Amino acid sequence: MNEIVSNAAPLIYLAIAGQMDLVKKTYKKIYISREARIEVVDNGKKLKKVDALIIEKEIVAGWIEVCEVKKTMDIPIELDRGEEATLILARDKDIKEVLIDDAPGRAAAIVMGLIPRGTLYILLKLLIMKEIDFNRLIKILEALIKKGFRLKEEIYLRVIEEARRISGF
Repeated sequence: MNEIVSNAAPLIYLAIAGQMDLVKKTYKKIYISREARIEVVDNGKKLKKVDALIIEKEIVAGWIEVCEVKKTMDIPIELDRGEEATLILARDKDIKEVLIDDAPGRAAAIVMGLIPRGTLYILLKLLIMKEIDFNRLIKILEALIKKGFRLKEEIYLRVIEEARRISGF
């Protein structure tokens, strides 16, 4: 188990999918920026989103730690402040993995020498660890898509193919 810095969206989707307890088996600690906390918890609570309460509970428990990011950085890719803060936080904490789903954020992470991971990576990692099986992965994917998780068809098919390979199908 290791540590990761996360942007808001993957946490929201993993909480919506009810997978936060399983994610604890993959990472001993998740760091988020204050900007990510505002997006996930503060704004989520205003909208009466259940995922906001789930993530706030994990912040209070100490598994998710909120960190202040005061610096800015010249990143050659346009990002929102939350994505930028996530990448700066990862660099400042010398943590190579960042949990980020949006393509511009993933591209910027690579430019910065970081390793972008996403919601789908977490699901495949849980499958490798045998914390979930193939059928549960499919059910989680379907639930995520119903909740608004954007996924190109070719990516969906690659994830299914990889999950089959991992599962020995």
